[in-house]
Amino acid sequence: MKDYLVLRVVSKLLISLMILFGLYVQFHGDFGPGGGFQAGVIIAAAIIFYGIIYGLPAARAVVPSGLVEIMIASGVLIYAGVGVAGLLLGGNYLDYFVLDRDPVAGQHRGIFWVEIGVLITVAGVMLKIFYMFAGRGGDNRDDA
Repeated sequence: MKDYLVLRVVSKLLISLMILFGLYVQFHGDFGPGGGFQAGVIIAAAIIFYGIIYGLPAARAVVPSGLVEIMIASGVLIYAGVGVAGLLLGGNYLDYFVLDRDPVAGQHRGIFWVEIGVLITVAGVMLKIFYMFAGRGGDNRDDA
């Protein structure tokens, strides 16, 4: 892809807009369609697009494989941690209303952290799948 200068320049603009849109979907998920799963897929798609345009080694330099594995585990731990926090505060597992003195604020706080956990896990899993398939055998030359 070294020869496609226009594609490389336009992709940098598109990637930043994709990440911005993913964050919009994440934080607007309370008020409309969207949430952690959709935002995780959009943000992972931006990194995958970067890997397609600039090559797999460049994508792994931006988001290393070790970080991807940490993302997968930490997102699940955040999700589970919200549930455990509800238990420790006297509610049921994933009862958000006990997370704040105001039950409505507790609901918002709990949903926010659960959705953050989902975003991190989904983005990590999507990137892990891409790295595994893109990095396996065959014609593995780097055109970047």
